[in-house]
Amino acid sequence: MARNGTVIRTEGLSKSFGSVQAVRDLNLEVSSGSRFGFLGPNGAGKTTTVRVLSGLLKQTSGNATVCGFDVNTQRDAIKAATGLLPESPGLYSKLSAVEFLEFIGALHGRNGEALNRRIDSLLSILGLEGR
Repeated sequence: MARNGTVIRTEGLSKSFGSVQAVRDLNLEVSSGSRFGFLGPNGAGKTTTVRVLSGLLKQTSGNATVCGFDVNTQRDAIKAATGLLPESPGLYSKLSAVEFLEFIGALHGRNGEALNRRIDSLLSILGLEGR
């Protein structure tokens, strides 16, 4: 992925569950280095879109790439290049945010000082250092 390139691109992305269309014809381009988030009411398709982009769901139509990798054929590369912090931690609800990030980092083969620097960097970017 180029440092100044596009990190997320969708073209006509749609996802339906039976007769319910959760995402319809989403065209999106997010540049490297930008901060981006999905905002909208419940049922607007935010979570569904993130699940498609992370390779957890297959879109009904359209195309999507993350860090230049196709969401259908290069899921492992997307998982290696990105991170996903779910809204509810599920089994890990007893962990602090830092403990959760340490756990996920370890799952991705990161540890020690390199992992600590990455966590500190993420907390700083998000304005959460010291919390």
